[in-house]
Amino acid sequence: MAEKQNIRSLALSLLCRMEAAGQYANIALDTAVHRADVQDSDRALLTVLLYGVTERKITLDYIIDSLSSVPPSKIERTTRNILRMGLYQLIFLDRVPSHAAVSESVNLASKRSKAFVNALLREFLRKDKKFDLPDREKDNLLYLSVKYSVPTELCGLFSDIFGTERTESLFAAMNKNPTLTLRTNTEKITRDKLLSLLNEAGIRATATSYSSFGINLAENIPYSSVPGAKEGLWHVQDEASQICTEICGVKPGDTVIDACSCPGGKSFSLAELMNNKGRIYSFDLHENKLSLVRCGAERLGINIIETAEKDGRIFDMSLSEHADAVLCDVPCSGLGVLAKKPEIRYKPIETTLRLPEIQYEIAENCLRYVKVGGALIYSTCTLLPRENEEVVRRLLSAHPELETTDFELSSLRSKDGMLTLYPDVHGFDGFFIAKLRKK
Repeated sequence: MAEKQNIRSLALSLLCRMEAAGQYANIALDTAVHRADVQDSDRALLTVLLYGVTERKITLDYIIDSLSSVPPSKIERTTRNILRMGLYQLIFLDRVPSHAAVSESVNLASKRSKAFVNALLREFLRKDKKFDLPDREKDNLLYLSVKYSVPTELCGLFSDIFGTERTESLFAAMNKNPTLTLRTNTEKITRDKLLSLLNEAGIRATATSYSSFGINLAENIPYSSVPGAKEGLWHVQDEASQICTEICGVKPGDTVIDACSCPGGKSFSLAELMNNKGRIYSFDLHENKLSLVRCGAERLGINIIETAEKDGRIFDMSLSEHADAVLCDVPCSGLGVLAKKPEIRYKPIETTLRLPEIQYEIAENCLRYVKVGGALIYSTCTLLPRENEEVVRRLLSAHPELETTDFELSSLRSKDGMLTLYPDVHGFDGFFIAKLRKK
């Protein structure tokens, strides 16, 4: 088993690499776990350090800069990441003793920075782990940015859309540590039986609130520790995504297109809803990602999925009016899933401005695959109206053959065929779903 100190050293090297290369935490983590043969017991600490420090970077840097005797620009990247890790453990990880967080941070530091790291972390302890947030009366966006570790530009965008109070509620919800949600493979087991299997293994789990097939785990544990993984009794899928597939209304024997399918969770759920009868075309822009769909389908025992590399904006004549339902889970800014992808919050807003046009082009092209009477389901994992309602309204305006179809699931009700799921209201990923019918 890897020593805890080695795990912290590995976390430090990954944080530095992610910052230098712009790599996502999940990719860095998966690569490291595979190459370094990290044990399950150590993976939990590595995961929380990578995701936690990435998520809280603005807050941690604010504390570092307020306590430092060295100008911020003079603090080397490695030293800053050591301090971020140390402070994160002191503030957010109750199970790590303060003396251990400090001493192990000092051990990671170079000879010339040991004293600096030690002094800053001990000064923070001397202040009883307290720090003053910016004055919100003078600069509300800076206050929000530091408190929730979100860039001021994004704080401003959310405040303009939702108002300050709701923005705080959304950021607070998206800063909570997400736990694993499973989707029962109903081709092999019922949800009740899978729940019993998990509880018998000592894993605390409960049924999801809205999805008929989901299970929430009470705490994060490695996939390999969850019973039924190899047997294909479940796949990982957030409840919002499960809701989206249920709303598609597919049935056994249907022909369905999942236009932007990778990594495959929605295609798997659609196949299970169809009792593995019919045909599902799972497309993606990148061929190298489609192996995830093929491998996942094989593990789950699903054989009705056909994969192909395809640009959702380019028409395939052979599929004209071919599908009973087409799901367009389009590329988006991802601003509803900050809890699971903390790096997204640091992307410049201007990099997302072209997305509505791309989203519209995909939806408009995929409309041509829908049979008369069939459904087009448009979805994103963002909360921005310009990527959600505005794209749908533009589509409706340009295509009189389309009409909205209202839907309901459990206590959820759409309005004008559209539904937004919010992290602070529903307790899972932020998500948008629209259901349209071709007249």
